[in-house]
Amino acid sequence: MHPAAPQPALHSRSNGSLTLSARGPTLLPPAVVAVPLLPKPRLDEADRFFDIYRRPEVVRWIGAEPIQDHGEASAMIEPNFTRLDADSRFGSWAVIDRSSGVPVGSIILKPLPDGEGEVEIGWQLHPDSWGKGFASEAASAVLDRGFADGLPEVRAVTYPDNTRSVAVCRRIGMQLLGITRRWYHEPSLMFWTGSRPGQEPSLRPDQPAPAELFET
Repeated sequence: MHPAAPQPALHSRSNGSLTLSARGPTLLPPAVVAVPLLPKPRLDEADRFFDIYRRPEVVRWIGAEPIQDHGEASAMIEPNFTRLDADSRFGSWAVIDRSSGVPVGSIILKPLPDGEGEVEIGWQLHPDSWGKGFASEAASAVLDRGFADGLPEVRAVTYPDNTRSVAVCRRIGMQLLGITRRWYHEPSLMFWTGSRPGQEPSLRPDQPAPAELFET
């Protein structure tokens, strides 16, 4: 990631243990640090992201096929820098395990496809890092960064059976609105959060979500 101007560091609203910095990582206990992905990731990052996106259990949730080589991994990352050149509020962050220094995945903040300015947050982590709170902590910090940069609202769009992603959405304070087909071909759960207390979503879903999801 290569912002035109440095962005201030922003602390996670969950527990203050993670900081985002356009200049580089700031390590705070206990879990992870998120750093901007570079146009040419470090060798360990490139290897790790190849290992993430070659796994069917990861890419099934982003509607993709497992990649076959490092070049494909770079091709998946590069569009994020085009978005950043157009609008510095958007981009991707590598999520680094503070205890080991190993990249565990990434968080993305970007416009939704074929939308009218709606923004989504998403995450992909290596399976060996699932269930450790990394996605929730990093996504919370990226949300804070987006709101500090002036975004009025952010959505997360996920498959209804992606229970891990649904759990992350809830942990970072996003509200389940229902089911939508607005941005992707498959029916997806629409989660939402706004920058102001008492704020209402600007868009409603196409239909309600099953009652049991609201009860979870």
